[in-house]
Amino acid sequence: MDCTGVSFSGHALRRMFERGLNQQPILDTIAGGEVIAEYPDDQPYPSCVMRGFVEGQPVHVVVAREPERHACFVVTAYRPDPGIWSDDFKTRRQ
Repeated sequence: MDCTGVSFSGHALRRMFERGLNQQPILDTIAGGEVIAEYPDDQPYPSCVMRGFVEGQPVHVVVAREPERHACFVVTAYRPDPGIWSDDFKTRRQ
């Protein structure tokens, strides 16, 4: 995702700490991960879920992007639950 800068919400930082996720892998996911879901009507900015990998394990990062300046905001990050997500961690199980 093309971002002019990346900020982390307080919620994202707390959750990342609880889940043992560091900032650099999250930034790497934003820079080179795959968008697996888009939410164009989210407020205050459109957001998406990106899939990346940290030490070989999948991670999802929810990122909101301000459309005019392309500033990005990490909303949260988590390790997807294999019981909820498909084997490739791209789609939710039915």
